[in-house]
Amino acid sequence: MTPPSIDDDFWRGRRVFVTGHTGFKGSWLALWLSQLGAEVTGFALPAESPSLFEQARVAELVTHIEGDIRDLAAVEAAMQAAQPEVVFHLAAQPLVRLSYSTPVETFATNVQGTVHVLDACRRIAGLKAVVAITSDKCYENRETDRPYREDDAMGGHDPYSASKGATELVVSAYRRSFFSDGAIKLASVRAGNVIGGGDWAADRLIPDLIRAMIAGETPLIRSPDSIRPWQHVLEALGGYLLIAQRLFAGDDATATGWNFGPAEADTRPVRWIAQHMTTAWGRPGWDQPEGVQPHEAKLLKLDCTKAHAELGWRPAYTLDTALTRIVEWHRHVAVGGDARAISLAQLDDYRDRFRRALSQKGAA
Repeated sequence: MTPPSIDDDFWRGRRVFVTGHTGFKGSWLALWLSQLGAEVTGFALPAESPSLFEQARVAELVTHIEGDIRDLAAVEAAMQAAQPEVVFHLAAQPLVRLSYSTPVETFATNVQGTVHVLDACRRIAGLKAVVAITSDKCYENRETDRPYREDDAMGGHDPYSASKGATELVVSAYRRSFFSDGAIKLASVRAGNVIGGGDWAADRLIPDLIRAMIAGETPLIRSPDSIRPWQHVLEALGGYLLIAQRLFAGDDATATGWNFGPAEADTRPVRWIAQHMTTAWGRPGWDQPEGVQPHEAKLLKLDCTKAHAELGWRPAYTLDTALTRIVEWHRHVAVGGDARAISLAQLDDYRDRFRRALSQKGAA
C-alpha cells in the first residue's frame, strides 16, 4: 500500500479558499498552502496586532479579503470571485473565556457563520472539497479519563464549547441535506489544543507565558492541574491537508468527523507545560492568580485511532519538540528576526518529519 502523503503536485495551482486566514492557525495554513504553490484566497476579519499574519507578511502571499462570516452576502461574493476547488473553514471566535463575555457574538460567528460559509459553498460549480474546522471542545465533556471518539455526543458547558458542538450539528445537517449525493464532499475536523510560534491570543497558556517572559515578568497560570491534548499547530494542519486530498478524490468515507490529537504521553497538565516553557526560556517559575475563575474543562483527551487507521496520519513531533520550536520562534522574532523566514524554516523541518512519520508509521 502506498503511504499517505501531502501531494505537492496536487496543491500546485489549486484554487483554495480559507476563512480565518488572519488568525493563528489560518496564517500557518496559508503559509503552508503558499509554499505548496496553491492559489490561496483568504476571507477574514482584519488581523489583530501583534499577529503571525502581520509578522510573517502573509497578505503578500495570498489574495487577502477582509470580511465577516456573519455577512452572508460578503461571504458569497468573495467565494464567487475566488471560484475555489477546496475550502478550509477556520474563521471563528476561538476563545473559551471570551465566550463568557460575548456569548451572542460567539454563537453568531461560530454557528451562523458556518451556515453562511457552507451555504455559499453550495453554489460554487467547481468546488469538490470542504473541510470545516471545529474543536476538541465540541464533545459533551464528562471529565472522564476516556478519550473522546468521533461518535461521542456533542455538547459544551461554556458558550464557546456549546457553539462548537452546535457547529458540528450544522456540518452534519449540510452534509446529509445538500452534499451527500453531489460533487462536493464535506468533512469536519476536531483538533486538540494547538500551539506554535506566532500565537498571540489573549487568555491562552502559551501566548500568556511568552508575553510574560518577554516582559521579564512571572507568568500567571490559571488552572495548573487541567489536562489537555497539546500538539503543534502543523500536526493538525497536516491532517487537514490529507483530508482535503481524500475529499477531492471523491472518497465518501472521508466525508465525516475526524479527531487529530497528540500521542497519549503528550496529553499533559498545564503545570508541565508551564515548567517546561519557563525553564527553556531561562526564567523558571510561575504563579497562580487569586480569585474564582470561569469554568473550563479540567480533563480532555482525544481518541485518534480513526485518523491513524484510515488516513495513516500520526504525530511527527513529540511535545518536547513542539515546545522547543515555539521557544526558538519567539526568541528569533523577539530580537528582530524575520518571522516569515523562521516560519518557513520550521515548516520545512516539520514537512520532512511528517513525511517520514507517515511512511514509517512512527513519531519523530
